[in-house]
Amino acid sequence: MSITEWEISLRLVLSCILGGLIGLERESLDRPAGFRTHILVCVGSALIMVVSMYAFVDYDTPNKDPGRIAAQVVSGIGFLGAGTIIREGLTVKGLTTAASLWVVAGIGLAIGSGFYFAGIASTGLVFLTLVLFGHLERRYLTNKSHHRLNITIADQPGQLGRIGFFLGQHGISIRNIIMQRQPASKTVDIELVLRIPPDTDLTQVVQHLIEVDGVRSVDKLS
Repeated sequence: MSITEWEISLRLVLSCILGGLIGLERESLDRPAGFRTHILVCVGSALIMVVSMYAFVDYDTPNKDPGRIAAQVVSGIGFLGAGTIIREGLTVKGLTTAASLWVVAGIGLAIGSGFYFAGIASTGLVFLTLVLFGHLERRYLTNKSHHRLNITIADQPGQLGRIGFFLGQHGISIRNIIMQRQPASKTVDIELVLRIPPDTDLTQVVQHLIEVDGVRSVDKLS
């Protein structure tokens, strides 16, 4: 059994389009693996599948199994997915992007093997999950008691302790913290993820927090 050059081109181009659709959604959210990465994974998977199915048909070798080469894509994509997972403080980010890369590899294998319906249907479901379900998750399922603040403070000893003491007085707990020093202005930018009690007004907390000694600015991120 052989395959025409036109059919090979069709499979590679289709895998490029389907992988790019999913990559666009990741790119719009500024994720570690975006448009080009998803295209490369999908096209590469399709190419490997085509090669494993048709490249050795003219060779008389025993125990031909096209799935052996393709199976390495499923396990090997884990290394690329792990590179998109980032740990920031107590939180882990990038799991959805890693999962989308894994699915895109599967889509590429499906297109490469000629299962067009499976590849296209999977792309639709993945896109629906990332866009529609992502919107629903952010709107209805996100914990409303968690808020993010961006605070700029003077780069001096004990400053972070003052902020922690102030928040503790109001019953607010710090769930995550990311710090970045700004040597030019001698300040530190702090991004805090806070758990705020239901009866606490975040607006008032921000107004009082700006009055803490050494705090330059406070901005609500969410």
